Amino acid sequence: MKTQENLILLADAYKYSHHKLYYTGTNKISSYFESRGGLFPSTVFFGLQYFIKHYLEGEVITAQKVDEAQQFMPQVFGRDDVFDRAKFDYIVQKHGGRLPVKIKAVPEGTDVPTHNVLMTIESTDPECFWLANFLETLLVQIWYPCTVATLSKEILKTVKTYYADTASDEAMAGVEFVLNDFGFRGVSSVESAGIGGAAHLLNFRGSDTIMGSIVAQRYYNSPTVWGLSVPATEHSVCTLLGEEGELDIFKHILNTFPTGIVACVSDSYNIFRACAEYWGGELKDQILNRDGVLVIRPDSGDPVATLLKVFDILMQHFGYTTNAKGYKVLPKQVRVLQGDGINLNSIKEIYAALKQHHISAENLLLGMGAALLQKMDRDTQKFAFKCSYAEIDGKGIDVQKNPVEIDADGNTVLSFKKSKAGKLKLVKTEDGYKTLKQHELPEYEDQLITVFENGKLLVDDSFETIRKRANG
Repeated sequence: MKTQENLILLADAYKYSHHKLYYTGTNKISSYFESRGGLFPSTVFFGLQYFIKHYLEGEVITAQKVDEAQQFMPQVFGRDDVFDRAKFDYIVQKHGGRLPVKIKAVPEGTDVPTHNVLMTIESTDPECFWLANFLETLLVQIWYPCTVATLSKEILKTVKTYYADTASDEAMAGVEFVLNDFGFRGVSSVESAGIGGAAHLLNFRGSDTIMGSIVAQRYYNSPTVWGLSVPATEHSVCTLLGEEGELDIFKHILNTFPTGIVACVSDSYNIFRACAEYWGGELKDQILNRDGVLVIRPDSGDPVATLLKVFDILMQHFGYTTNAKGYKVLPKQVRVLQGDGINLNSIKEIYAALKQHHISAENLLLGMGAALLQKMDRDTQKFAFKCSYAEIDGKGIDVQKNPVEIDADGNTVLSFKKSKAGKLKLVKTEDGYKTLKQHELPEYEDQLITVFENGKLLVDDSFETIRKRANG
């Protein structure tokens, strides 16, 4: 599915002057993309294939689009000597509207330590040397699916750690359904929901963000619907009959779905009464006789304090068993889902509290909304796109920035924003990944592979392949 946007207009405005500002004789620019650090020590690379297919592949520069830009851009600058349509007309006439650049990247799904090159781009036509960095604005947006995939994977690590400590061996099979994506309504756009939702599905399968599965199918050749969900209520369902009718609503929910999983938000009035008197009281036998699972959802209050009390009440009324690791487990027909106030830190706090109270992690499911898909930015992992190599009149030049800063004590120090120099490669040695210049350590194979060249996508991975790589 090709975007209707005009690629010529998908750049920061100042970039339209660069074809004039690069030093006279410049005929090649090579740049790279990396995470310069951030919240997590490594980054899961994901999303480039989407951006290539959606924006870059094929004939993306046309005479009509050049005409549109010619009408628009002089108004941006208030002058007509900045935008040069001849630069884009050349791509139409010489390259059939296809972009004369080469992109190399680490395979999607790969988890690479920060401070390493993840992607490089360079011009393939000396007349279009400016194009590599013109595309920076669009390509840097890969920070978003990379960050979501990285955050989701970090949560998966936490879940696996507490499952290994407290859950039964049989429960391990359900780990990929523990964290559910509730983020669609909390993101800034449908596109964000799609690419962020797909990034989450590299690690987990629970999701109410349907667009994530659609992106996986449309752009990553997946026949599978990866994001799975269950019937579930919201407060508009549970409050229809008022507080006095809440029990009748609960009965109706169980009768409507007598088998399988059904989730019910239960804090509309008093979550503790709902657990003790309704679910664990009048409806207890019906629940325990169901061929399925009732998922009880608190949705307000302090997550740790609320969950501890909810589990205490449910275990008093439904009973519990103790698994082989010595932790308490509710009957298989009852589980709890916490979706309010969930983020990476609160997840760790919740699991730590459950473990302290000898409650197995397998009793709990999680839902995460804006904290999964929206509460992050490019600086979460400090992503940057920088020129590292150029050619002027055919002579190669290593390019680098190395700024100084003033620290809190007034001392001049080197900045973390120092960039890399030269034509770069990524190798995997016995000590892990390293970013080197292309001539260094020739015995190690470059992990960056050419995925796009002169308008053509060269690597078209399936979502299944990327998912296996991400979990390898």
